[in-house]
Amino acid sequence: MVSAVFHSPREAATAVEAPAATPAAPSRPAMTPVDAAAPRTAAKPQPQRDPIDWKGLALRVLPPVISIALLIGLWGLATQKGGSFPTPAATFDAAVKLFSDPFYRNGPNDQGIGWNILNSLGRVGMGFGLAALVGIPLGFIIGRFQFANRMVSPLIALLKPVSPLAWLPIGLLAFKSANPAAIWTIFICSIWPMVVNTAVGVQRVPQDYLNVARVLKLSEWKVITRILLPAVLPYVLTGVRLSVGTAWLVIVAAEMLTGGVGIGFWVWDEWNNLNVAHILIAIFVIGTVGLLLEWMLMSLAKQFTFDGD
Repeated sequence: MVSAVFHSPREAATAVEAPAATPAAPSRPAMTPVDAAAPRTAAKPQPQRDPIDWKGLALRVLPPVISIALLIGLWGLATQKGGSFPTPAATFDAAVKLFSDPFYRNGPNDQGIGWNILNSLGRVGMGFGLAALVGIPLGFIIGRFQFANRMVSPLIALLKPVSPLAWLPIGLLAFKSANPAAIWTIFICSIWPMVVNTAVGVQRVPQDYLNVARVLKLSEWKVITRILLPAVLPYVLTGVRLSVGTAWLVIVAAEMLTGGVGIGFWVWDEWNNLNVAHILIAIFVIGTVGLLLEWMLMSLAKQFTFDGD
């Protein structure tokens, strides 16, 4: 039996006008739970290290090395024929033996170089500390008040050029003892740079700052602590650096005259023993300690120096 299927004319027209089915898009693979949880972050670029400036490093290191090598070379040439002046090798051997036991004690006047350095640094610390306690406030007063400036400036101009050792007999007369006299000499020679630099710093504070303080009716204490001190601190530290260099310079000469335990007395005692090698070692030690003191104070001054952009 044959069966036929008939469609109406409307259904036939609809079938003709129907657009062709679009091809199905390729299906994407299903994301696994691990893929869905993993964040999509770009890889961070590794920071590039700056190349070492070998030329700049050489320019900083080579000049001092060459100067020291030239000094030792000239020293060796001058002493190669012998004589009373020791050679660099003999001085180095004496230094090795000396610093192998720098803190020995064989009596009140026979102690290691370490004790002598510490005693000298102690005297410098005492005299320098007293000078700072007096000199820095005095500098603030001189710079702040015109009357005080006119009263004290002639005295500073008169006493500042006096040799520090000229004050040593005054100390011996006043204190009747060598150690306080040495501290007094350190005090009087190291006070002037701090007074002068502090006063100059106060005088260079812009007048606008002081006018604002006057308008706000700030007390003198707040003017000093809030306005003057931050502005004057670099000048104060410069005076401190100059003072400590002067103090370390003077203590050697003062101890040569007063005696006791100290690097200056040790140099004089070695001269009496005609031990020139130890004198040369002491010269290098004195220079190294002075250099370290100045370097530390310069590093401290840089922390409080503000350069405007």
